[in-house]
Amino acid sequence: MLFGAELDDIGRQQKVSKQQQCGYVAIVGRPNVGKSTLLNHLIQQKISITSRKPQTTRHNVMGIKTSDEVQLIYVDTPGQHANQAKAINRYMNRVACSATSEVDVVIWVLDRTQWTEEDELVAGRLQTIKCPIVVVVNKIDRINEKAALIPHIEHVSKTVNAHAIIPISALKRENLGMLEKELIKHMPPGKHLYEADEITDKSSRFLAAELIREKIVRQLGAELPYQTAVEIEAFEEEGKVIHISALILVEREGQKRIIVGEKGKKLKKIGTLARMDMESLFDSKVMLKMWVKVKDGWSDDDRALRSLGFDE
Repeated sequence: MLFGAELDDIGRQQKVSKQQQCGYVAIVGRPNVGKSTLLNHLIQQKISITSRKPQTTRHNVMGIKTSDEVQLIYVDTPGQHANQAKAINRYMNRVACSATSEVDVVIWVLDRTQWTEEDELVAGRLQTIKCPIVVVVNKIDRINEKAALIPHIEHVSKTVNAHAIIPISALKRENLGMLEKELIKHMPPGKHLYEADEITDKSSRFLAAELIREKIVRQLGAELPYQTAVEIEAFEEEGKVIHISALILVEREGQKRIIVGEKGKKLKKIGTLARMDMESLFDSKVMLKMWVKVKDGWSDDDRALRSLGFDE
């Protein structure tokens, strides 16, 4: 038989066990180390666009994962790089750095055993971080000599005060469970900020624009005009059909010709692939119209950047 005091103890234990945890996790690193791929696989939904080209991510993109009593709010950041020649490059560095100012944990992503000047740059910026830092060595599925990881991890451990260094493969989902367990250790108690079925704070218009830009990056390959932006001019839902009108901005006539392609074939393929991803993401039929317009110098114009949504 249980007495009053014992019942109170059980009640307190149950309350503690069901206490919610909620916190922010910034994902940082130099360009092209797999930050966006990591976010997409952590939340098991594609919300951050990916490609093999550096500087694909331009904005902080939030991904939310709620599991039982724990809500992890991830912030995928643009790659931090040494080149700040243009306004858009300076913008990406600023938003990446700002993401670490008020989070509970920082994930620093490294590409295998590579170490570059830009990794050194990120390491220097992390010296002032007060929250826990978890280093992930990504793409280990592409490392032939696993023994090379040991001296690399030793080097990294001397560079930053990391709470953990975890080798992973974001693409193959290897060791992501181990990474999540480490992150949960650092999540503060608190009520969830988002509903359990929410996966991002970004609008449908933003996601549509990003999916179009991803297809541009992937389809153009070596011809990629980095000075491209996508603006959604109309996003209207009519029953089970979404009508989207998108404007693709470039800086030169030559870039416009590359995107449009011979007889419009390249633009049509970009639109078809983007529409397929949109229909999967929005669970609706999508009617997509796209235009290409030349806007000279937009990537080095702070006012133009703000008008296109590059707002910190």
